[in-house]
Amino acid sequence: MAAHLVRRCCRRLLLLPAPPGPPPGPALRTCPPRWAEGPQARPSENGAEQQLRELIQGASSAQELLQLSQGPALSSNLAALAIARLARLTCEQHLDPQGIRGDPRFRHLLATVDAQLSQVWNTPLLQLLRSLPALGLARGGRQVRSVEQEVLWRLRRLPLRQLVHLAEHLAGQGQGQDQDGLLLPEVLRKLELRWTELDGTRTVVTLMAKVGHLSPALMERLEDKALELAEHFDPDELRRVALALALQRRRSVPLLRALSYHLLQKPGELPLPVLTDLLFAYSKLSFQQPQVLHRVSLELQPHLGSLSPAQVSRCARSLASLRWLSRPLAEAMAQYCLDNTQKVSLTQLCGILVSFARLNFQPSSSEEFFSMVHERLQGQQQQLDTALLTDVVWSLCVLQQPRATNLRQVLAPAFHSRLRGDTSPRAQGLWLKLLHINATARLEAPGYQGPFLPPEALGGHGDRDKDKATPLQRGLREALPGALGGHDLVRYNVSTVYGWDIDAEVVLDSDNKPLPVRDFAAPHLPHAEGTKPLPPGARRVAVLRWEMPQFSSRGRDLLGRGSMARRHLRAAGFLLAEVSLGMGAPGDRRG
Repeated sequence: MAAHLVRRCCRRLLLLPAPPGPPPGPALRTCPPRWAEGPQARPSENGAEQQLRELIQGASSAQELLQLSQGPALSSNLAALAIARLARLTCEQHLDPQGIRGDPRFRHLLATVDAQLSQVWNTPLLQLLRSLPALGLARGGRQVRSVEQEVLWRLRRLPLRQLVHLAEHLAGQGQGQDQDGLLLPEVLRKLELRWTELDGTRTVVTLMAKVGHLSPALMERLEDKALELAEHFDPDELRRVALALALQRRRSVPLLRALSYHLLQKPGELPLPVLTDLLFAYSKLSFQQPQVLHRVSLELQPHLGSLSPAQVSRCARSLASLRWLSRPLAEAMAQYCLDNTQKVSLTQLCGILVSFARLNFQPSSSEEFFSMVHERLQGQQQQLDTALLTDVVWSLCVLQQPRATNLRQVLAPAFHSRLRGDTSPRAQGLWLKLLHINATARLEAPGYQGPFLPPEALGGHGDRDKDKATPLQRGLREALPGALGGHDLVRYNVSTVYGWDIDAEVVLDSDNKPLPVRDFAAPHLPHAEGTKPLPPGARRVAVLRWEMPQFSSRGRDLLGRGSMARRHLRAAGFLLAEVSLGMGAPGDRRG
């Protein structure tokens, strides 16, 4: 048989004349090569086979299909089609797969396929690969492993379209669940080699969304192809590509810029899912594109009422993460909370409140909004975990809306003792917010009687490192001594008991002449170096540097933190001198 196959290949490839055939008569029907695919590559079937194929495709019940398996014209290819159709009917009609597996007629179908598996065409073979597990056959069983091995042998000759469908199926089943974990990695490797053949936007988008996370090398190729096809993406495809990048945390700036540009060229209003998912994706990737955010905010506002509370909360968090304040949209969110008080959960309301604080946004209906917030919080604060409760009270302090009960809740020893001694970055961030809350209680709540944080817990929060000084910080250190007249007239990197770091501190007398800063008592420091009181008319000047990286972990709170820092330092008797590099002072970003 092997020799016959070799001779036939030689005749086809080398154009050798074929040996004399049988006498004239009906043409002989031969089986196609196993890689043949598509209607044009199928051999013609005799009447019985064609009729059986139509009966299989038109069968409406499992019993009807199993009965057809007894036909004499059943081939391995038709048996594979019957099994695929049987799996589909089982799923659609919610049949019991165990009863089908125990039927002798089903076992006959399996035996027919297994006897001539190499003769099954590509499409039925791939359908068979999906159908056997759906019918309850074990993935490690002999039948499934045989089909997987046959597919593995054919990978190089599969059309790209089928290779893509196979990758989607295997990725959906979970990485490494095929036999020995060999099939899926090999499929991905073939896609990496053939990525230049990809030409349809739908194929590229689908691979990025469903398969890209399994192979970084393939994802890089897909990003290149998406950049090439970006102008042909419709809004939903733009949305899916942005989501794929966000969920895989791949901040491909050239591709994001291309998506943004082509999104802005789309006429008409964007669909609502596109608006909400783009906000999420851009915030996840810390990618701020003002024109896109302006358009999304403008088009999202009229449809805000049709969103669920979870979606509104997610949009608010995304805008806060991007530090993008669209006042009309934020006003609509505040009104949404007032109109849907019973639908918005306490956690969702807290998320919106924290977002407003990060953006330093006060609703126009401020009194009504915060009355509702305090009413919802009353008696329910025990439901919030330590981190969320700290964020909520901190947000109320940023927006100048805390009540004594809120302050007592988090400044009580039983509460803040949970964070003492915890050196994790998250706990350190929460402790810094507790310092800000304590400063609010000291400086902005005249009727508040306590408790407060203990004095020994108020220092050591500074995160300044001289070895990691920024260019602007180094410039301040070089310029100030020369301008003031000496190094003893300025103090650098001051960590105050209020939780704020001052880049430089200067004391000026009534004639604006600098005084030795370390000679005087400093109530804003945990441990003062001097004891003298300030002379009459003297003032402290705090130099604040605003060059926070645009999307650092603390940069998300920069607008709210900047506003609170100014208030606290002014209340503590400081004059402020602010310098910035590469950005406006906090509070200037608006949509």
